[in-house]
Amino acid sequence: MEEITVKEIVEASGGRLLCGRPETPVEHISIDSRTMKGNDLFVPLIGEKVDAHRFIMQAINAGAVAVFTSEHDQMEEEQSGGAAWIRVEDTKKALQSVGAWYRSRLNLPLIGVTGSVGKTTTREMISAALSAGYRVYKTPGNHNSQVGVPITLSEISSKDEIGVIELGMSEPGELTVIARIAQVDMAVITNIGLSHIEQLGTQDNIYLEKMSIQDGLKPGGILFLNGDDEWLKRTKARKGFSTVHYGLSESCSYRAADVCTVDGYPSFTAVHGDERVPVRLQVMGAHQILNALVALAVADKSGVPMEEAAKTLSQFTGFEGRQQIYREGGLTIIDDSYNASPVSMKAAIDILVSMKPADSCTEGRRIAVLADMKELGEHAPRFHYEIGEYLAELPVDMVVAYGELAQEIAKGIEAHTGGISIYRVSDKEELTAFLDRELKTGDSVLFKGSNSMKLGEVVKHVRQYHH
Repeated sequence: MEEITVKEIVEASGGRLLCGRPETPVEHISIDSRTMKGNDLFVPLIGEKVDAHRFIMQAINAGAVAVFTSEHDQMEEEQSGGAAWIRVEDTKKALQSVGAWYRSRLNLPLIGVTGSVGKTTTREMISAALSAGYRVYKTPGNHNSQVGVPITLSEISSKDEIGVIELGMSEPGELTVIARIAQVDMAVITNIGLSHIEQLGTQDNIYLEKMSIQDGLKPGGILFLNGDDEWLKRTKARKGFSTVHYGLSESCSYRAADVCTVDGYPSFTAVHGDERVPVRLQVMGAHQILNALVALAVADKSGVPMEEAAKTLSQFTGFEGRQQIYREGGLTIIDDSYNASPVSMKAAIDILVSMKPADSCTEGRRIAVLADMKELGEHAPRFHYEIGEYLAELPVDMVVAYGELAQEIAKGIEAHTGGISIYRVSDKEELTAFLDRELKTGDSVLFKGSNSMKLGEVVKHVRQYHH
């Protein structure tokens, strides 16, 4: 936050200053008393288990110069710790109000990215493409929630020229709240999958929720839609917005032609009207073509020539936990441990199948370490079983099923083939011990599961063990 004072925070939040100096500058917003950056506004959120009001003094001691409170009606200066205390009715809503107010002060265009699968990778690829012409601000980490987006917006500076913001959701109505805070100029919907079906009930509800990103799209804004997605290919934006479809279909205004794979990496020609631009990616998986296409489309609509955007996009190599490829001690390790859904798990398995051994002198095996996919609702066992059916048709040598739901993957394999070795493990310690014994030079091993299964920790162990 630049040139923001306590007085402005009070006005933006609709709060009341209990004590402190109105002219005190505020530079950052934090919800964690342990991670103050200096001159912070501390927002104590009330969770199901913990009320962060108990950490207010800890936050002040760590550098907070202002705090929200919904539990105090008065505060004496001598008890304040030297910080400004601002009384609000609801700390989370006050945070959102400040985020929306700060967004209204920003002149730079923002691109919002949502979808069931691939939001973060798409955000990163759009940022890479735009960097050919702009200084780009992008969502740090996975701060894409009702709480994360206001904080993300508050970190945009006057030096930034364009922003790419990830907008997530996990419950009905949440995306509308987030979209209205972000007020994006362009919106991207990557796909309509099954993530969060446990909370939303049906895929139709997921579709409607994702389409609500338009609730915060500025007048005259552009809605980018995956033209290969069954739910989106015939969808049009609301009145007042324009629609851009991207994909492999001839009907898409930005499409991929001449698709092929070079050493496991996708290569294609991006076609828009009479323009044809060759693109070669440094991230694996055919699904990355769609992510790259929308990145090029957004760049083009933002005034960055596709040819220039393709150059910077070709330098993107992904990031930790999302289809990162490591070569350690003769192993090829595919780290896709950050999250999982049926669509993304099949895509990760396809990458495993395409891999060549790290040791060219060794044949090597293809091993998939697959953990539970969460938030799939009552049909979760069936979705896992279908992954097993999918695997049964592929040249995978071994599957390690980790977690209760992952056992359904094993069942799906067993019902359709006898050619894949299956090992079942119930906890992380058992898994790491098994891998220490089993992995050999030349093996390619995929790690895929929901973030809560903590496969990322197993990946780090395997890399260190075989380094």
